[in-house]
Amino acid sequence: LAGGGLTGVGQYLPVLVLAILATAFGVLSLLASKLLAPRNTHAAKRSAYESGIVPGEGTPERFPVRFYLIAMIFIVFDIEIIFLYPWAVHFDALGLFGLIAMVLFLVNVSIAYAYEWRRGGLEWD
Repeated sequence: LAGGGLTGVGQYLPVLVLAILATAFGVLSLLASKLLAPRNTHAAKRSAYESGIVPGEGTPERFPVRFYLIAMIFIVFDIEIIFLYPWAVHFDALGLFGLIAMVLFLVNVSIAYAYEWRRGGLEWD
C-alpha cells in the first residue's frame, strides 16, 4: 500500500469495529442490568409516583395537556441556549452573516415566547 493508507473495503473496517463495539456494549448493558437488578419489592416501590398515579389501580388518569405544553416550552428554550452558546463563542469569526442569522433565529424564538406568554403558558398556578 502506497502511503500506508487503507483502500477499498478496508477503509470501512474502523466503522465496522465501532458498530460491533456499540452493539456489544448495548447488549452487555441490558444483560448486566437484568442479572444485577434487585428483585425485592418494598413499600417505597409500591407508593404513589410524583405524578399522583398509584401503581396497580387499573388505568391511570391522563396527564393534563398543560404538562406536555410546559415540557415543550422547556425543550424550545433549551435548544435556544444550545444555539446561542456557540454563536457567542465564535461571534467575531461569523461576521455579518452570523449576526443576521442569529437575529432571525431570535426573532423566531421571540414570536414563540410572546405567543406562549399571551396564552398564559408561563403562569405556574
